[in-house]
Amino acid sequence: MWGSGVTAAMVTMECLDVGLNTLSKAAMTRGMSDFVYVTYSSALATFLLLLYSFIVYRNKPRPALTCGMIGGLFVIALISCSVQMLKAFGIGYSSPTLASVMSDLLPAYTSILAIIFGFEKLDLRVQSSQVRCGGIIVSVTGAFIVTLYKGLPITLVSLPKKVIAADQLLSSMQSNWVLGAFLLACYGFFHAVTLLVQSRVIRDYSGEVITVALLRNIFVTILSASISLISEKDPNAWKLSLNMELMAIGYSALFANTIRLSVHLWAMRKKGPVFVAMFKPLGIVIAVIMGVTFLGDTLYLGSAIGAATIVVGFYAVVWGQAQEKKMVEGCPTSSHESSSPRVPLLHNKSTLV
Repeated sequence: MWGSGVTAAMVTMECLDVGLNTLSKAAMTRGMSDFVYVTYSSALATFLLLLYSFIVYRNKPRPALTCGMIGGLFVIALISCSVQMLKAFGIGYSSPTLASVMSDLLPAYTSILAIIFGFEKLDLRVQSSQVRCGGIIVSVTGAFIVTLYKGLPITLVSLPKKVIAADQLLSSMQSNWVLGAFLLACYGFFHAVTLLVQSRVIRDYSGEVITVALLRNIFVTILSASISLISEKDPNAWKLSLNMELMAIGYSALFANTIRLSVHLWAMRKKGPVFVAMFKPLGIVIAVIMGVTFLGDTLYLGSAIGAATIVVGFYAVVWGQAQEKKMVEGCPTSSHESSSPRVPLLHNKSTLV
Protein backbone atom coordinates (compact mmCIF):
# COMPACT_ATOMS: atom_id res chain seq x y z
CA MET A 1 0.00 0.00 0.00
CA TRP A 2 2.69 2.48 1.01
CA GLY A 3 6.02 2.37 -0.79
CA SER A 4 8.71 0.85 1.39
CA GLY A 5 11.21 3.45 0.17
CA VAL A 6 9.10 6.40 1.30
CA THR A 7 8.34 4.70 4.61
CA ALA A 8 12.01 3.99 5.27
CA ALA A 9 12.90 7.59 4.41
CA MET A 10 10.32 8.99 6.84
CA VAL A 11 11.44 6.69 9.68
CA THR A 12 15.01 7.82 9.03
CA MET A 13 13.93 11.48 9.20
CA GLU A 14 12.29 10.93 12.58
CA CYS A 15 15.45 9.27 13.90
CA LEU A 16 17.56 12.17 12.62
CA ASP A 17 15.12 14.73 14.05
CA VAL A 18 15.35 13.21 17.52
CA GLY A 19 19.11 13.02 17.06
CA LEU A 20 19.11 16.77 16.47
CA ASN A 21 17.29 17.36 19.76
CA THR A 22 19.64 15.01 21.60
CA LEU A 23 22.79 16.63 20.17
CA SER A 24 21.61 20.16 20.95
CA LYS A 25 20.72 19.14 24.51
CA ALA A 26 24.13 17.53 24.99
CA ALA A 27 25.91 20.61 23.61
CA MET A 28 23.95 23.02 25.83
CA THR A 29 24.55 20.80 28.86
CA ARG A 30 28.26 21.31 28.20
CA GLY A 31 27.80 25.08 28.31
CA MET A 32 26.98 26.19 24.76
CA SER A 33 24.82 29.33 24.64
CA ASP A 34 21.33 28.90 23.19
CA PHE A 35 21.64 32.21 21.33
CA VAL A 36 24.99 31.25 19.82
CA TYR A 37 23.63 27.85 18.78
CA VAL A 38 20.73 29.36 16.81
CA THR A 39 22.93 32.06 15.23
CA TYR A 40 25.73 29.75 14.10
CA SER A 41 23.40 27.03 12.80
CA SER A 42 21.36 29.57 10.79
CA ALA A 43 24.51 31.17 9.37
CA LEU A 44 25.96 27.81 8.31
CA ALA A 45 22.64 26.80 6.75
CA THR A 46 22.62 30.07 4.79
CA PHE A 47 26.11 29.34 3.47
CA LEU A 48 25.17 25.78 2.44
CA LEU A 49 21.97 26.90 0.71
CA LEU A 50 23.85 29.70 -1.05
CA LEU A 51 26.33 27.21 -2.50
CA TYR A 52 23.51 24.90 -3.51
CA SER A 53 21.59 27.73 -5.19
CA PHE A 54 24.64 28.61 -7.29
CA ILE A 55 24.71 25.02 -8.57
CA VAL A 56 20.97 24.83 -9.23
CA TYR A 57 20.69 28.21 -10.98
CA ARG A 58 23.97 27.95 -12.85
CA ASN A 59 22.29 27.29 -16.20
CA LYS A 60 18.88 28.86 -15.65
CA PRO A 61 17.64 32.32 -14.66
CA ARG A 62 17.12 33.12 -11.02
CA PRO A 63 13.54 33.84 -9.89
CA ALA A 64 12.54 37.47 -9.67
CA LEU A 65 12.22 38.87 -6.16
CA THR A 66 9.23 41.05 -5.33
CA CYS A 67 8.65 43.34 -2.37
CA GLY A 68 5.73 41.17 -1.30
CA MET A 69 7.86 38.03 -1.31
CA ILE A 70 10.69 39.67 0.65
CA GLY A 71 8.30 41.23 3.17
CA GLY A 72 6.44 37.98 3.71
CA LEU A 73 9.64 36.01 4.17
CA PHE A 74 10.88 38.57 6.69
CA VAL A 75 7.73 38.03 8.76
CA ILE A 76 8.24 34.26 8.52
CA ALA A 77 11.88 34.67 9.53
CA LEU A 78 10.92 36.82 12.52
CA ILE A 79 8.55 34.16 13.81
CA SER A 80 10.96 31.35 12.88
CA CYS A 81 13.75 33.00 14.85
CA SER A 82 11.48 33.08 17.91
CA VAL A 83 10.49 29.46 17.29
CA GLN A 84 14.10 28.27 17.15
CA MET A 85 14.98 30.22 20.30
CA LEU A 86 12.00 28.78 22.19
CA LYS A 87 12.87 25.24 21.14
CA ALA A 88 16.53 25.63 22.10
CA PHE A 89 15.66 27.08 25.52
CA GLY A 90 12.93 24.47 26.06
CA ILE A 91 15.24 21.55 25.35
CA GLY A 92 17.92 23.13 27.53
CA TYR A 93 15.57 23.35 30.52
CA SER A 94 13.93 19.94 30.00
CA SER A 95 14.90 17.07 27.69
CA PRO A 96 14.74 15.92 24.04
CA THR A 97 12.07 13.41 25.07
CA LEU A 98 9.77 16.18 26.27
CA ALA A 99 10.47 18.14 23.07
CA SER A 100 9.31 15.18 20.98
CA VAL A 101 6.20 14.74 23.15
CA MET A 102 5.21 18.40 22.94
CA SER A 103 5.79 18.54 19.18
CA ASP A 104 2.71 16.35 18.75
CA LEU A 105 0.63 19.35 19.84
CA LEU A 106 1.39 21.00 16.49
CA PRO A 107 -1.63 19.52 14.64
CA ALA A 108 -3.93 20.65 17.47
CA TYR A 109 -2.51 24.18 17.50
CA THR A 110 -2.68 24.38 13.72
CA SER A 111 -6.28 23.19 13.58
CA ILE A 112 -7.42 25.67 16.26
CA LEU A 113 -5.74 28.64 14.57
CA ALA A 114 -6.88 27.55 11.11
CA ILE A 115 -10.50 27.48 12.29
CA ILE A 116 -10.21 30.83 14.09
CA PHE A 117 -8.68 32.61 11.08
CA GLY A 118 -10.89 30.97 8.48
CA PHE A 119 -8.42 28.60 6.86
CA GLU A 120 -10.72 25.67 7.61
CA LYS A 121 -14.39 25.21 8.47
CA LEU A 122 -15.68 23.26 11.46
CA ASP A 123 -19.14 21.68 11.34
CA LEU A 124 -19.86 19.96 14.66
CA ARG A 125 -22.81 18.14 13.09
CA VAL A 126 -20.34 16.00 11.12
CA GLN A 127 -18.65 13.06 12.84
CA SER A 128 -15.19 13.85 11.45
CA SER A 129 -15.34 17.37 12.88
CA GLN A 130 -16.47 16.02 16.25
CA VAL A 131 -13.56 13.57 16.32
CA ARG A 132 -11.11 16.29 15.29
CA CYS A 133 -12.40 18.61 18.03
CA GLY A 134 -12.15 15.83 20.60
CA GLY A 135 -8.62 15.07 19.44
CA ILE A 136 -7.57 18.67 20.00
CA ILE A 137 -8.94 18.60 23.56
CA VAL A 138 -7.27 15.25 24.29
CA SER A 139 -3.91 16.49 22.95
CA VAL A 140 -3.99 19.63 25.08
CA THR A 141 -4.93 17.52 28.12
CA GLY A 142 -1.93 15.28 27.48
CA ALA A 143 0.35 18.31 27.31
CA PHE A 144 -0.89 19.48 30.71
CA ILE A 145 -0.22 16.01 32.15
CA VAL A 146 3.36 16.03 30.85
CA THR A 147 3.93 19.56 32.16
CA LEU A 148 2.31 19.43 35.59
CA TYR A 149 2.70 15.78 36.59
CA LYS A 150 6.16 14.26 36.52
CA GLY A 151 5.42 11.18 38.62
CA LEU A 152 7.67 8.34 39.61
CA PRO A 153 10.65 7.37 37.45
CA ILE A 154 10.22 4.33 35.25
CA THR A 155 13.50 2.42 35.18
CA LEU A 156 13.97 1.04 31.69
CA VAL A 157 17.55 -0.14 31.94
CA SER A 158 20.22 -0.46 34.58
CA LEU A 159 22.28 2.70 34.11
CA PRO A 160 25.88 3.26 35.20
CA LYS A 161 26.30 5.23 38.42
CA LYS A 162 27.82 8.18 36.60
CA VAL A 163 24.86 8.39 34.24
CA ILE A 164 22.36 8.06 37.11
CA ALA A 165 24.07 10.88 39.01
CA ALA A 166 23.91 13.13 35.96
CA ASP A 167 20.25 12.28 35.46
CA GLN A 168 19.42 13.06 39.08
CA LEU A 169 21.23 16.38 38.79
CA LEU A 170 19.26 17.36 35.72
CA SER A 171 15.87 16.12 36.93
CA SER A 172 16.08 17.47 40.48
CA MET A 173 15.15 20.97 39.35
CA GLN A 174 11.37 20.62 39.04
CA SER A 175 10.88 24.29 38.19
CA ASN A 176 13.19 23.95 35.19
CA TRP A 177 11.10 21.03 33.92
CA VAL A 178 7.88 23.08 34.07
CA LEU A 179 9.60 26.08 32.47
CA GLY A 180 11.00 23.87 29.71
CA ALA A 181 7.56 22.37 29.04
CA PHE A 182 6.02 25.85 28.90
CA LEU A 183 8.67 27.05 26.42
CA LEU A 184 8.17 23.97 24.25
CA ALA A 185 4.39 24.52 24.31
CA CYS A 186 4.99 28.10 23.14
CA TYR A 187 7.33 26.73 20.49
CA GLY A 188 4.53 24.53 19.14
CA PHE A 189 2.06 27.42 19.13
CA PHE A 190 4.33 29.81 17.24
CA HIS A 191 5.35 27.01 14.89
CA ALA A 192 1.66 26.71 14.01
CA VAL A 193 1.49 30.48 13.49
CA THR A 194 4.46 30.18 11.14
CA LEU A 195 2.63 27.55 9.10
CA LEU A 196 -0.40 29.83 8.74
CA VAL A 197 1.68 32.81 7.63
CA GLN A 198 3.85 30.60 5.46
CA SER A 199 0.86 29.08 3.66
CA ARG A 200 -0.24 32.59 2.69
CA VAL A 201 3.17 33.79 1.56
CA ILE A 202 4.78 30.90 -0.31
CA ARG A 203 1.81 29.51 -2.22
CA ASP A 204 2.74 31.80 -5.12
CA TYR A 205 6.38 30.68 -4.91
CA SER A 206 5.92 26.94 -4.39
CA GLY A 207 8.30 26.16 -7.25
CA GLU A 208 11.12 28.16 -5.68
CA VAL A 209 11.76 26.20 -2.50
CA ILE A 210 15.52 26.87 -2.55
CA THR A 211 15.10 30.63 -2.91
CA VAL A 212 12.46 30.77 -0.18
CA ALA A 213 14.61 28.69 2.19
CA LEU A 214 17.72 30.75 1.43
CA LEU A 215 16.06 34.13 2.04
CA ARG A 216 14.40 32.88 5.20
CA ASN A 217 17.73 31.67 6.57
CA ILE A 218 19.42 34.97 5.70
CA PHE A 219 16.79 36.89 7.67
CA VAL A 220 16.90 34.42 10.58
CA THR A 221 20.70 34.75 10.73
CA ILE A 222 20.52 38.56 10.84
CA LEU A 223 17.79 38.58 13.48
CA SER A 224 19.32 35.90 15.71
CA ALA A 225 22.78 37.51 15.48
CA SER A 226 21.33 40.88 16.51
CA ILE A 227 19.51 39.34 19.48
CA SER A 228 22.56 37.30 20.48
CA LEU A 229 24.92 40.29 20.43
CA ILE A 230 22.58 42.13 22.81
CA SER A 231 21.74 39.20 25.09
CA GLU A 232 25.05 37.32 25.21
CA LYS A 233 27.48 39.48 27.20
CA ASP A 234 30.30 36.95 27.45
CA PRO A 235 32.62 37.07 24.39
CA ASN A 236 33.90 33.59 25.20
CA ALA A 237 30.43 32.20 24.49
CA TRP A 238 31.11 32.67 20.77
CA LYS A 239 34.12 30.35 20.91
CA LEU A 240 33.22 26.81 19.92
CA SER A 241 34.94 23.65 21.03
CA LEU A 242 35.74 21.20 18.27
CA ASN A 243 33.55 18.41 19.61
CA MET A 244 29.89 18.32 20.63
CA GLU A 245 29.15 22.02 20.02
CA LEU A 246 30.48 22.05 16.47
CA MET A 247 28.77 18.74 15.75
CA ALA A 248 25.39 20.04 16.97
CA ILE A 249 25.63 23.23 14.89
CA GLY A 250 26.70 21.39 11.74
CA TYR A 251 24.00 18.76 12.19
CA SER A 252 21.31 21.40 12.68
CA ALA A 253 22.37 23.40 9.63
CA LEU A 254 22.73 20.45 7.28
CA PHE A 255 19.79 18.32 8.40
CA ALA A 256 17.08 20.73 9.59
CA ASN A 257 17.36 23.15 6.68
CA THR A 258 18.21 20.91 3.72
CA ILE A 259 17.77 17.14 4.02
CA ARG A 260 14.59 17.11 6.14
CA LEU A 261 12.93 19.72 3.94
CA SER A 262 13.72 17.85 0.72
CA VAL A 263 12.59 14.44 2.01
CA HIS A 264 9.34 15.80 3.47
CA LEU A 265 8.45 17.58 0.23
CA TRP A 266 9.26 14.42 -1.75
CA ALA A 267 7.15 12.25 0.57
CA MET A 268 4.24 14.71 0.40
CA ARG A 269 4.37 14.61 -3.39
CA LYS A 270 4.40 10.79 -3.36
CA LYS A 271 1.94 9.99 -0.56
CA GLY A 272 0.39 13.24 0.67
CA PRO A 273 0.74 15.32 3.84
CA VAL A 274 -1.25 12.97 6.10
CA PHE A 275 1.28 10.21 5.42
CA VAL A 276 4.11 12.52 6.51
CA ALA A 277 2.28 13.68 9.64
CA MET A 278 1.54 10.13 10.81
CA PHE A 279 5.23 9.49 11.53
CA LYS A 280 5.55 12.27 14.10
CA PRO A 281 4.50 10.23 17.19
CA LEU A 282 7.26 7.76 16.32
CA GLY A 283 9.68 10.45 17.52
CA ILE A 284 8.54 9.91 21.12
CA VAL A 285 9.69 6.28 21.16
CA ILE A 286 12.97 7.16 19.45
CA ALA A 287 13.52 10.08 21.85
CA VAL A 288 13.04 7.86 24.90
CA ILE A 289 15.55 5.31 23.61
CA MET A 290 18.15 7.93 22.64
CA GLY A 291 17.63 10.00 25.79
CA VAL A 292 18.14 7.01 28.08
CA THR A 293 21.06 5.67 26.05
CA PHE A 294 23.07 8.84 25.40
CA LEU A 295 21.95 11.42 27.99
CA GLY A 296 20.99 9.28 30.98
CA ASP A 297 17.42 10.61 30.92
CA THR A 298 14.82 8.73 32.95
CA LEU A 299 11.33 8.12 31.63
CA TYR A 300 8.81 9.42 34.18
CA LEU A 301 5.28 8.17 34.67
CA GLY A 302 3.79 11.58 33.85
CA SER A 303 5.68 11.72 30.56
CA ALA A 304 4.52 8.21 29.61
CA ILE A 305 0.84 8.92 30.39
CA GLY A 306 0.93 12.35 28.77
CA ALA A 307 2.70 11.05 25.66
CA ALA A 308 0.13 8.29 25.19
CA THR A 309 -2.69 10.82 25.62
CA ILE A 310 -1.16 13.21 23.08
CA VAL A 311 -0.67 10.40 20.56
CA VAL A 312 -4.35 9.38 20.84
CA GLY A 313 -5.44 12.98 20.35
CA PHE A 314 -3.01 13.46 17.48
CA TYR A 315 -4.30 10.49 15.52
CA ALA A 316 -7.89 11.64 16.13
CA VAL A 317 -7.04 15.04 14.59
CA VAL A 318 -5.29 13.43 11.62
CA TRP A 319 -8.16 10.97 11.07
CA GLY A 320 -10.73 13.76 11.20
CA GLN A 321 -8.80 15.86 8.69
CA ALA A 322 -8.39 12.87 6.37
CA GLN A 323 -12.13 12.13 6.48
CA GLU A 324 -13.01 15.77 5.80
CA LYS A 325 -10.61 15.81 2.86
CA LYS A 326 -12.33 12.72 1.41
CA MET A 327 -15.70 14.44 1.80
CA VAL A 328 -14.45 17.56 0.01
CA GLU A 329 -12.95 15.51 -2.83
CA GLY A 330 -16.10 13.41 -3.15
CA CYS A 331 -18.53 16.34 -3.32
CA PRO A 332 -19.10 18.06 -6.68
CA THR A 333 -18.28 21.75 -6.62
CA SER A 334 -19.41 24.61 -8.71
CA SER A 335 -17.06 26.50 -10.99
CA HIS A 336 -16.97 29.40 -8.54
CA GLU A 337 -16.04 27.13 -5.63
CA SER A 338 -13.40 25.30 -7.61
CA SER A 339 -11.62 28.56 -8.36
CA SER A 340 -10.85 29.04 -4.67
CA PRO A 341 -10.84 25.63 -3.02
CA ARG A 342 -10.51 25.14 0.70
CA VAL A 343 -8.06 22.39 1.47
CA PRO A 344 -6.78 21.27 4.84
CA LEU A 345 -3.90 23.38 6.09
CA LEU A 346 -1.63 20.33 6.28
CA HIS A 347 -1.78 20.22 2.48
CA ASN A 348 0.04 23.56 2.39
CA LYS A 349 2.41 22.65 5.15
CA SER A 350 6.11 23.18 4.49
CA THR A 351 8.91 22.19 6.81
CA LEU A 352 11.02 25.26 6.52
CA VAL A 353 11.08 25.74 10.22
